[in-house]
Amino acid sequence: MSQARQHRVLTLEEEPFLIVRSAALGFPAGGDCRLLEHEHPCWQLLYAISGAMTVYAGSRSWMIPAGKAVIIPARCRHGMRMWGEVAMRTLYFPRDLDAEALRGNECRVVSVTPLLRELVLRVIEMVALDRRIEAEARLAAVVLDEMAHAEVTPLELPVPSDTRAAAVAQDVLAEPSAEPVLDVLARRHGVGRRTLERIFRSETGMSFGMWQQKARLLYSVGALAESRPVTEAALEAGYSSVSAYISAFKRTFGFTPGRL
Repeated sequence: MSQARQHRVLTLEEEPFLIVRSAALGFPAGGDCRLLEHEHPCWQLLYAISGAMTVYAGSRSWMIPAGKAVIIPARCRHGMRMWGEVAMRTLYFPRDLDAEALRGNECRVVSVTPLLRELVLRVIEMVALDRRIEAEARLAAVVLDEMAHAEVTPLELPVPSDTRAAAVAQDVLAEPSAEPVLDVLARRHGVGRRTLERIFRSETGMSFGMWQQKARLLYSVGALAESRPVTEAALEAGYSSVSAYISAFKRTFGFTPGRL
């Protein structure tokens, strides 16, 4: 890899021929680091090398810890919050590129395999891939193939669209470690308990109890990303027992907190 290639500056003349572009960004730990809601005209693979990110889009949110990536459709408005010291690597793909990995209208979180990680880092070094150059077109095809076959992970938290249930959800998200009684939340927002349960099941696919547990567990990922002890993450999630926290975490996400 030549020094000139590593510091390649893209030109307007190249732009129509670029099949992949890339960016590498870092955010320091501490404080409340956020990116305001925005959108891109292209598809995006957003990969967390370290730290963790929460991506918000519409009524849904996704937690992206280190070793995971989120695929964001073109023109999808989204915002982000950083947890811990975040190293972010991003690949951008043209909106009209026909590839299996670039289909659908929803964001999705995927596990980054060792091969996909190395492919992403290689493209970052190269800055961009030009479809006119055969070797670069082949590399882009391998990247897209790995993305298409990457395992989708359940790190999504949908929020009900019903205004009453959404207000209840925001109360929970504002203080995930608390465990308010559903009856109290229902009275606070002028809605019946049974109505709330029905709305959460129909609009999120989970009972309120399951939704609340997942919200608390996802919130605790921020503590893990900041390299705080699992005990502290468990307390932030509202668990007094570390073993119960680990068990619930693995049952929900398919891997233990220690893997983060």
